[in-house]
Amino acid sequence: MFWVHLLIVIAFIVIGSRLGGIGIGLAGGAGVLVLAATGVHTDSTKAIPWSVIGIIMTVICAVAAMELAGGIDHLVHLTEKLLRKHPKHITFLAPVVTYLMALLCGTGHTAYSVIPVIVDVSKQHGVRPSRPLSIAVVASQVAVAASPISAAMIALTTILEPIHVGYLQCLAIIIPTTFIGTLVGAAVAGHMGKELSDDPVYKDRMAKGLVRDPGTGNADYKAPKGAVASLVTFLVTLILVVLYATFTSPEVGLVKDPPMGSSPAIMLMMLTCAVVVCLLARKPTSTITTQSTFRSGMSAAISIMGLAWLG
Repeated sequence: MFWVHLLIVIAFIVIGSRLGGIGIGLAGGAGVLVLAATGVHTDSTKAIPWSVIGIIMTVICAVAAMELAGGIDHLVHLTEKLLRKHPKHITFLAPVVTYLMALLCGTGHTAYSVIPVIVDVSKQHGVRPSRPLSIAVVASQVAVAASPISAAMIALTTILEPIHVGYLQCLAIIIPTTFIGTLVGAAVAGHMGKELSDDPVYKDRMAKGLVRDPGTGNADYKAPKGAVASLVTFLVTLILVVLYATFTSPEVGLVKDPPMGSSPAIMLMMLTCAVVVCLLARKPTSTITTQSTFRSGMSAAISIMGLAWLG
């Protein structure tokens, strides 16, 4: 039966990949049902990474609340100002800013809002857009593994805990190595492809009028009420998460008997952050679920649950 079960797993992975998006998680759940019907025993308390899913859900709630308050837009605005101020260095700056945004928010979805800015600034100053874009997208995903509040980091520390590798050790190793790797990738990406002015496809599209004129940015932008406060609140929460993990870690040993572990602490602090942001910005919490980051984040949670259970 082993080979039959293996074929079932592969079949539902293929089905999920063809469905795409949240369909990966849905297909994973269907695959578990078929496996159970063919004699495979399953225990949801052990097979599903509930801590990882809980962290994803609560962090996404905080990020979505910040998006609702205008904090994400303000962060993008600050990023745009930086890129437009130093356009010649965009191949290095673009991955750095997407890396930092993902590091702070614990998700790579924040990079999507910066992509149009990267394209416009690159075209406006004759830089091949594929160079900064290629490494910027990669940087936003690599940074998730290094984020103090990401599910990937918590999952890693959980796996390494039996061999006495703690949360702080993971941060101390992964943050610098991923950041250095991002810079090395940017250096390589800076030499990919022809210069924009020498690219025959680009020149042909220019001649046919198919290339959109790059914008000059939103000069009239004004931060909405609560945007800056929401961004500051989120950053303070992130600092508190790291401080709690530091004080309660066995390596430091300042708190011998902490009231909770790192995973529940992250969940509770992120939920509190979402409440504070909504109160400061005076936004109804009911609209959190309508934000794009919430929808994409919850899709990721379902996908992880289905795939992890199937695995």
